[in-house]
Amino acid sequence: RDREQSARRLAAAVCRRSKKRGDAAAGLPACRTCFKSHSPPPRISALSPLPPAFLGAQPTAAAIAAAVRSERSAGAALYLSVGDTARVGERLRRAGGRMAAGGRSVACCAAVLLAAALLLSAPTTTEAYDSLDPNGNITIKWDIMQWTPDGYVAVVTMFNYQQFRHIGAPGWQLGWTWAKKEVIWSMVGAQTTEQGDCSKFKGNTPHCCKKDPTIVDLLPGTPYNMQIANCCKAGVMNTFNQDPANAASSFQISVGLAGTTNKTVKVPKNFTLKTPGPGYTCGRAIVGRPTKFFTADGRRATQALMTWNVTCTYSQFLAQKTPSCCVSLSSFYNDTIVNCPTCSCGCQNPNGSNCVNEDSPNLQSAIDGPGKWTGQPLVQCTSHMCPIRIHWHVKLNYKEYWRVKITITNFNFRMNYTQWNLVVQHPNFDNITQLFSFNYKPLTPYGGGINDTAMFWGVKFYNDLLMQAGKLGNVQSELLLRKDSRTFTFEKGWAFPHRVYFNGDNCVMPSPENYPWLPNASPLTKQPLTLPLLVFWVVLAALLAYA
Repeated sequence: RDREQSARRLAAAVCRRSKKRGDAAAGLPACRTCFKSHSPPPRISALSPLPPAFLGAQPTAAAIAAAVRSERSAGAALYLSVGDTARVGERLRRAGGRMAAGGRSVACCAAVLLAAALLLSAPTTTEAYDSLDPNGNITIKWDIMQWTPDGYVAVVTMFNYQQFRHIGAPGWQLGWTWAKKEVIWSMVGAQTTEQGDCSKFKGNTPHCCKKDPTIVDLLPGTPYNMQIANCCKAGVMNTFNQDPANAASSFQISVGLAGTTNKTVKVPKNFTLKTPGPGYTCGRAIVGRPTKFFTADGRRATQALMTWNVTCTYSQFLAQKTPSCCVSLSSFYNDTIVNCPTCSCGCQNPNGSNCVNEDSPNLQSAIDGPGKWTGQPLVQCTSHMCPIRIHWHVKLNYKEYWRVKITITNFNFRMNYTQWNLVVQHPNFDNITQLFSFNYKPLTPYGGGINDTAMFWGVKFYNDLLMQAGKLGNVQSELLLRKDSRTFTFEKGWAFPHRVYFNGDNCVMPSPENYPWLPNASPLTKQPLTLPLLVFWVVLAALLAYA
């Protein structure tokens, strides 16, 4: 019904504008007849070729453009398959013979199909959506605190509203493009990576004169006169779940050659957030209500002179070409160990130049070689070539409980993972009874009624640091879960996780047909046959006794 209404609205808009220009003799009724000739309404595809009936039609470009603008604002969308297009063309040819001006009506409907194709050509914006953290983002808030003779002083704060994705070392890099010819006179709590060309200034030299500055956080231990609240953490931002006190980062900036009132200030454009590589996509700055600041006793509130916000979302597809972790599985009831899928994070080069063996005599020189300071990983040579492997082992089975062991192994010789976290989805996580050596918090992305996702991270000063590849490059824990008689089973891979994330990135899972299965000789599979066998032998003994 919605598609039919959208199609008729679009047809009416095209025909009305064509009629005003004298392009459609049949006018609006002809187009209505065209769209009444088939039911249910067609589905239109932007890639569908026009049928022969549309060839030679001459709809005006102005009418098509106006219809597209009006229908795009109304949110209309049409869907048409290639096969449906041919059938519609045949019906249009038949309908055209019965119309007073069949050619004009065909042109009208051709314009509708072309306009629908233009509507569907717009890019989608759902590539950064994560079902386990649907509202996760990093919000940049820009508060102007006071005006200066040629600009303003502002406090810029970044809030990490992501459930399980933090920004680790070497930290964030924030960039933008000035709308006019602004310069940065000074900064507190951060600095720009380059000063730019400030040769036109005599006397006082600005901190940065670049049109597109890049900002980085200061290091811990910065002198107090160069600090403000929530600064100087080397660009590291934790999640609110792990460490709420360190889930924000701030700096103060003094801007010159800018507007000095709310009406003359121009917001920056083209915000970028790198960590330090790509992955985050930032929207445009939106001016909102000025931020209010309350005193310690809560009895007085002051507010910023002007505030705008920028929202940045993360996409793993933009961040890296290949995955960064994989999952292996094993169980007590099967000797098979299901390793990570081959080439999960890439494949070895024929000469082995993209990895190094743990017992290689050139290991230390490779670790300190090119790429050490760029964050480029140096992974151990494995079949999966992933920097991180998560192993899930179904360890023990009790009468009312079952136990799982989780091991995280680092295969990257150049990276220590600080403040790491692990997110696992499993239907029995609503009955976690005991946890050893990990912190735990349930995540409920689907509402409070479904509790099947858990977030784990290390205990501070104990195992919150995952060391680089080697003997110490692993952390592990065990989970004790209560059985739910309605759902618990070891069959068909139920005991293994559905999804696993490490530091916010989705890990590669083995194929379900490779999961460890219950063997045929398992007591669990023979248990249902115990009662029938017992009845059989009792009946047989009774028959033999009376024979």
